[in-house]
Amino acid sequence: MALQISATNPEHPALLLELPWHLPLEEWPEHHLVPLPRGISRHVVRYARAGDEVVAVKELAERPALREYELLRDLDRLGIPAVDALGVVTGRTDQAGDLLESVLITRHLGGSMPYRSMFETTMRPATMHRLMDALAVLLVRLHLAGFAWGDCSLSNTLFRRDAGAYAAYLVDAETGDLHPQLSDGQREYDLDLARVNISGELLDLEASGALHPSVDAIEFGNEICSRYHRLWEELTRRSVYPAGKYHYIERRIRRLNELGFDVAEMQIEHSNNGDTVTFVPKVVDAGHHQRQLLRLTGLDTEENQARRLLNDLESWMATQDDYAPGDPLGARPEVLAHRWVREVFRPTVRAVPLELRGSVDAAEIYHQLLEHRWYLSERAQHDIGLDMAVKDYIDNVLPRTLARLPPTVDDVTPM
Repeated sequence: MALQISATNPEHPALLLELPWHLPLEEWPEHHLVPLPRGISRHVVRYARAGDEVVAVKELAERPALREYELLRDLDRLGIPAVDALGVVTGRTDQAGDLLESVLITRHLGGSMPYRSMFETTMRPATMHRLMDALAVLLVRLHLAGFAWGDCSLSNTLFRRDAGAYAAYLVDAETGDLHPQLSDGQREYDLDLARVNISGELLDLEASGALHPSVDAIEFGNEICSRYHRLWEELTRRSVYPAGKYHYIERRIRRLNELGFDVAEMQIEHSNNGDTVTFVPKVVDAGHHQRQLLRLTGLDTEENQARRLLNDLESWMATQDDYAPGDPLGARPEVLAHRWVREVFRPTVRAVPLELRGSVDAAEIYHQLLEHRWYLSERAQHDIGLDMAVKDYIDNVLPRTLARLPPTVDDVTPM
């Protein structure tokens, strides 16, 4: 069988050919590898450098490799947070001609962390609650899209910082199935697996001494269920309002927007006697603030980052002389937004030396600067301004923060 690489047009396709496909992953030379933290996996996984790209390479049988490759591409088309599938390599043989397992290649998710690397220093319970929130949102989004994960766990998830919270990304789709719609039984089965897996992973951390003493592993496993159910109910419940009270529907839609979801399709029915109106969101899409910020500024961020940046943008707009909502002679919001990017956002981020940013992206840096400005202003009892906040943040906060973070692709060089 000849070596075959099926790829989705990576930036440097020829460089994939330079990787040592004739060797089992466990035997790959160190000069090809990147020493990034890895989560627990039932398969051999390595990070390798292919030109300017860092890729994750997972060794598994041909059929599941091809299936997972297609599922990850489907999730990408559906806009679900998941790792980006780059290709599958089949027909691998060693130098003696013996068949080797196929491999799945995914792009490394910049700035992401597996959960175990996050527990290298004892994680506070408040931070763990944010992890459960992020995982619940991911699971709800998957289920709304008709995807049954089949193995939801901390190990199969990567986390990125998102304006004081976290965004969760699916890593392993090997056990997943895509359907037009999931039944309640399919959703509950996924949720029960998540509860058992998370409790088991936290008990393992507890045994190794890496879990905060106040954290109950079983309780946190149950927490994913309660958080999931609250969010699912909010996104899908049927509401009955008095006829004529249409602002109740608008208020419900605003509530969904605040949670980060847009209503793409809805069903509104009048009762037979005309006394009531029933409202049901039929299709909800995540990323309300992301899309709004992208439309106004061209910045592509996580959802909570977008929410925070939009708040700052609106506050800044209100200080501009040509800001006149509803006045046709006033500057359009898009014009003001691009001025904010040019005059405020970019200069502020660039003031932070690149070597101190590590893997923290521009939107997260800006969010942290806004948080630091608020903290210093509260302490001083007056607004200290963004420039002073940036200087104090660079001098006193950022070096200590980065020293505590686990390494990511921007912090390491090939071995």
